[in-house]
Amino acid sequence: MRCPFCESMRTRVLDSRPFNDGKQIRRRRECEQCSKRFTSYEIIEQKPIIVVKKDGSREEFDRQKLIRGLLRAGEKRNIPIVTWEDLVDTIEREIQNEMKSEIPSTEVGDRVLEKLKHIDVVAYIRFASVYREFENAAAFMEELKTLI
Repeated sequence: MRCPFCESMRTRVLDSRPFNDGKQIRRRRECEQCSKRFTSYEIIEQKPIIVVKKDGSREEFDRQKLIRGLLRAGEKRNIPIVTWEDLVDTIEREIQNEMKSEIPSTEVGDRVLEKLKHIDVVAYIRFASVYREFENAAAFMEELKTLI
């Protein structure tokens, strides 16, 4: 790695530690030429997941957008944000492990609903009402029946 101070390519690693729950490596380095120390971070490069929307448009998977939707669904339900982050991490990891570069938004929504069922029923219904675009009370009741 190039030294940020003198631009030398002769650097050595002094210390390596896992960082960010093991998702990154923090390395403490020293330049062999100027003897200055600096820190670098190493992460795994992931292929972006492309979500194919209902209208056919494509956009990159946005974990923050999904977390915001889950926070709205779980509003006033006393569910820690860590729960939502873990849910999104799980879904993102599943998609990456399947080696899919594109995934329909409906499949993402179905995965969220499947996991929400086991976390909070009210959040499930709220999320489903937006995701499935209930047009009337009958559609809402059908979803409740499948849940019960």
